[in-house]
Amino acid sequence: MDIQYYGANCLSITIKQNRVVIDDNLASYGLKSVAKPNDILLFTSPSNASNEKNTRIVIDCPGEYEVGDIAIYGIEAKSFLSDEYKYSTIYKILVNDITLVVIGNIAPELNDAQLEALGMIDVLFIPVGGHDLTLSPANSLKLIREIAPKLVIPTHYGDKGVKYPAEQESLEDALKVLAMEPKESTAKLKLKAADLSETMQLVVLEINQA
Repeated sequence: MDIQYYGANCLSITIKQNRVVIDDNLASYGLKSVAKPNDILLFTSPSNASNEKNTRIVIDCPGEYEVGDIAIYGIEAKSFLSDEYKYSTIYKILVNDITLVVIGNIAPELNDAQLEALGMIDVLFIPVGGHDLTLSPANSLKLIREIAPKLVIPTHYGDKGVKYPAEQESLEDALKVLAMEPKESTAKLKLKAADLSETMQLVVLEINQA
């Protein structure tokens, strides 16, 4: 599978002819949308994108879904932006013997039932920007330790090309709090199950400007 990052919390995961795009709210941040016809769109917060034409499927709420060979589980969590959204959805994606979990703007506490639903995780995408907009690096570290993935990929950090409504921690400062040295930095991560180590690692995905 190929994984790319576009800024904010937007990612794409491509498996053969299938592409999953998460949180393509890029227009809100001064960036160009990356969604294409036939993409599988996931939103961690309730979205108004469900009426998009030519989209294979739009998912923006908890539940169980199967699209081709991809199994998707949406797990409800308390929203970090509770005044704007009642809940946020954590997505657990199973494909090619790899389990990926995407976290959006959630409150920093997960209960035992939520952690049990997540189970054993291979890859965790987690925001680190903080400043009352999303998880702070310290809260992200807390969740990383609880979830214990094999691979951590940070998202939603400061970048001059992304117009956030509030300042975000730089990736450099966030990594100091996470106390993890990146295994690599790349614009596109090509990942196979055999590449995953039993020792937790961190990979930095460079922002791809559409």
